[in-house]
Amino acid sequence: MAATSRAPKSLDDLQTALAGEAKVKVAGIDVDGVLRGKFMSTEKFLSAAKMDGFGFCSVIFGWDIHDAVYSKELLISNKANGYRDVIAIIDLSSFRRIPWENDVPFFLVSFLDPVSKLPLSVDPRGVLKSVTKRIGSSLGYECYAGVEYEYFNFKETAQSASDKNFTNLQPLTPGMHGYSLLRTQLNNDYFHDLFDESLKFDVPIEGHHTETGPGVLETALAYTSALRMADNAILFKYTAKSTGMKHGVIPSFMAKPWNGLPGCSGHVHVSLRNAEERNIFAVTDAELKTGGRANAANEDTKFISQEAEWFLAGILDGIADVMPALVPTINGYKRLVGGEAFWAPNAVTYGYDSRAASIRIISPPSCPSYATRMEIRIPGADMNPYFALSAIFSLGLRGISKKLPLPGPPISHFKPEDRSNGKIKMLPTSLESATARMMKPDSIAREVFGNEFVDHYGGTREHEVKLWNEAVTNWELERYLELA
Repeated sequence: MAATSRAPKSLDDLQTALAGEAKVKVAGIDVDGVLRGKFMSTEKFLSAAKMDGFGFCSVIFGWDIHDAVYSKELLISNKANGYRDVIAIIDLSSFRRIPWENDVPFFLVSFLDPVSKLPLSVDPRGVLKSVTKRIGSSLGYECYAGVEYEYFNFKETAQSASDKNFTNLQPLTPGMHGYSLLRTQLNNDYFHDLFDESLKFDVPIEGHHTETGPGVLETALAYTSALRMADNAILFKYTAKSTGMKHGVIPSFMAKPWNGLPGCSGHVHVSLRNAEERNIFAVTDAELKTGGRANAANEDTKFISQEAEWFLAGILDGIADVMPALVPTINGYKRLVGGEAFWAPNAVTYGYDSRAASIRIISPPSCPSYATRMEIRIPGADMNPYFALSAIFSLGLRGISKKLPLPGPPISHFKPEDRSNGKIKMLPTSLESATARMMKPDSIAREVFGNEFVDHYGGTREHEVKLWNEAVTNWELERYLELA
């Protein structure tokens, strides 16, 4: 993976970098994509860096996003094993300083099983490392990615939102103002701080602008190697939320916070490169000059390579089976249901430069050949980027390995009624149906992720569904309280 600009190359370098520091902040990531960490004394940290890591309570894999223990006992952390420690391994290549915390040193960790010393089956960083390593060893390629986040911003604090029962929240700005230069002037310091603090935190940004919706922003993170991209995506959220606190703003990465308005996407761009840094998805120079690849499946794929076409076919073949890895929340599916009105795809589709498709092919002539890539438009901003990237690259690898053909024509060849007549395969419309599909004995998810991951992660999603099914909502009260 791409190391940060401050990353030490040795333990001696690390000791020099931390000279005079009293404390270090460390964090790992749970299955919901939440940073879980703590301060360590520099002495303790250096000792752990020189040894085989340090103990970290496994309960972060035994409870949900609100620290409620899962409804049923799952493999990693439970009463039977006493919520024992797992091993946290410090990643020196992730070294940063947190600019809004007096430049305190910061490192990410990955988690190992305390007995086998193997990567924990559901540790997000470990899962993605495993996938990228598999692609490297089998194909000799490195995985590259980019992430774009859309997010609502509310003029609220954690306390004020709670006091309002999370209703009638005030958006940062009123109205629909995508790509507006004027609207940013209303909260100029906050808008600039999001960009500037990210750069200081070694989370490079390519683009930052207003998006359609009251108080909505979009930030595109700079393209880089897949693991570094997932780290940057998680840490951008941390940056945004920390910066928001300073300005009395809550940036929300919830996929669909408001009915009747566009949701918040987490679009993922992917490609593969070889050891010479050549983009494997790009056609050759000769093919570019002669109008594209002669054996392309159709016009939409003539400016991507054969391997890219197989990669695309692999995603299309398995995407419905891995949906919880892309859309992990109850709310995420609300963005997709009827989402075509807001360019939120809910079907197994692809197309050249098509924002109506689930997979958008980005290739010449709309971009230089070296920038050829695919944009997976299904995830919302609430995705766990490690799992989303792992799912995409695993399915792509499966497509290349099996030389899978595309399942049908691009979206431009379908009619609107083809969604109802079965010509276009639809994606699961709820977390409940998506999880059930993922956990089937013969699911492609089990093939690419393994049973241990699917059983544990699927159990966490079943817990989420159970809580939702038990909840009584305001919608139900308004609809049924008087008239039922």
